[in-house]
Amino acid sequence: AGIRTAVCPRVAISNSHMPKAARKIPPEARAPADPLRPADEAPFWQTKTLEQMTPSEWESLCDGCGRCCLNKLVEEGSDKTFFTDVACKLLDHDTCRCKDYDNRLAQVADCVLLTPDTVREITWLPPTCAYALLARGRDLYWWHPLVSGDPDSVRAAGVSVSGRVGACETQVPDEELEKWIVGWPGKVPTKARKGESRSHDRRQSVKPR
Repeated sequence: AGIRTAVCPRVAISNSHMPKAARKIPPEARAPADPLRPADEAPFWQTKTLEQMTPSEWESLCDGCGRCCLNKLVEEGSDKTFFTDVACKLLDHDTCRCKDYDNRLAQVADCVLLTPDTVREITWLPPTCAYALLARGRDLYWWHPLVSGDPDSVRAAGVSVSGRVGACETQVPDEELEKWIVGWPGKVPTKARKGESRSHDRRQSVKPR
């Protein structure tokens, strides 16, 4: 089977039923969750469905790793995803942030908005992605900024693409992307698994409203 370029090599984030908001971590969600506090004081991602989240809560689920902003290839016939280390032209390779976040959809034709519906359908999100984890009923990893309270914990855990981008898409023709296939963006780093104690099924604690 041949390999074709994915129709959705990178991602923008939005809550489908609300206007887009600036990406930021709500102050009340920065501190690590205390397992001893009452259930009604649990962090929002443990008590709300994806549809119930506010715009700022939805945006704060993005850990800023940059993996979604890497070009991907899909194998014809199997739809198996292959990551490359070729980044979107708007990705800052050091900060792992979009260089023109507000205008990203206009600048990048195949930038895809993540919504509560699409995260349940998309198969190419990295296994570390908070949206994919919550959509499957899983909890966030210890290194996620909402849990650790520290955005740098994403790099410390080896999840960030900072320092690992091989090239910008403006430097690599589509027909040469196969030469840039790498495996690490589709895996959970060993360091990221350490301290993984938040393994409960969050579907038991989230109740539709």
